[in-house]
Amino acid sequence: MLYGIAAATAALFLTAVLAALLRSLALRLGPRLGPRLGPGFGLVERRRLRRVPLLGGLAVVAGTGIVAGAGDWSGVAPLGADGGGLLLAGIAVGALGLVTDVRAVPLAVRLLVVAGAAAWTVPYGELGPALAVPAVGWIVFVTFAFASLDHADGVMGTVAVVTAFALSGCAAAEMMDGLAALLSVLAAALTGFLMQNWPPARIVSGRCGALFTGFVLASAAVLVHTGRGAGVSAGALFALTAVASVDVVLVLVARRRGGHLAHRLRRLGLTSRGATVVVGVASFAGAFVGLMIHLGWLEATAALWVAGGAALVVLGLSLVPGVRAVDARRNPRSAPTCV
Repeated sequence: MLYGIAAATAALFLTAVLAALLRSLALRLGPRLGPRLGPGFGLVERRRLRRVPLLGGLAVVAGTGIVAGAGDWSGVAPLGADGGGLLLAGIAVGALGLVTDVRAVPLAVRLLVVAGAAAWTVPYGELGPALAVPAVGWIVFVTFAFASLDHADGVMGTVAVVTAFALSGCAAAEMMDGLAALLSVLAAALTGFLMQNWPPARIVSGRCGALFTGFVLASAAVLVHTGRGAGVSAGALFALTAVASVDVVLVLVARRRGGHLAHRLRRLGLTSRGATVVVGVASFAGAFVGLMIHLGWLEATAALWVAGGAALVVLGLSLVPGVRAVDARRNPRSAPTCV
């Protein structure tokens, strides 16, 4: 108990400090290194006319890895085979994201690397080939769904914190102490990152943090639900990641109109912080249902209510013009050819 509190506090403050230091470093080195390393290099992106560094994800990966690794190395909180392997695979995926942040990496390469990391973490012995392959595909989907959530300040971090806390509860209920410790440290690190990422963001996670976070959460969800009934697993997994799934489906369904979940909420009149809070509340509702299903306090059919709510959200928000669609009407030359 004491270690858990100390680890969470250390991860929170370490990540917050690292994010602040990396922000300063990116703002100083970005303009200097960009011209020397070519047009594809970048440490800073523009969001709503602001220059925002992309290295926040590196702080999340470092904060999580250092604190969780220290607990495992000292023997105070061993991660075990599942937790340790998942952390290493997540760091590899985060490294891929960091490369993608500074240099363009083809989507096929990113898919291949994430799929390989997912295949390494999936427990084939317990799932069997028939379920292991869909599990790998689901991990890849959720990983990139969390990367898609990094479209607005604070959104990805807020959804990830809620999901990590819910999954840590699931892991603790299954007596998977190492995995529960890793998820708790990740949640604390993301909270420290949100101190710099809350709208208006001073730094963003970039692909590094988003891919790392999405991969760890998706893989942990599979590990936690391995061995449970198909209905319970499917219902809990969907509820836990409903918001990320809604964002992806919304973009695919209404791709001509442009814009992600938070963008469309902004078009309804919400502020940046208001949109983030609404997304966070929706994520909490889905994660709570997923946790209750896992604990057996709700039937798996409760996920149908989450699915119905998600369908209504997609249907309603698909009628709301996104940011890109509005910009295209104001300036036809800026209309995107694809989303």
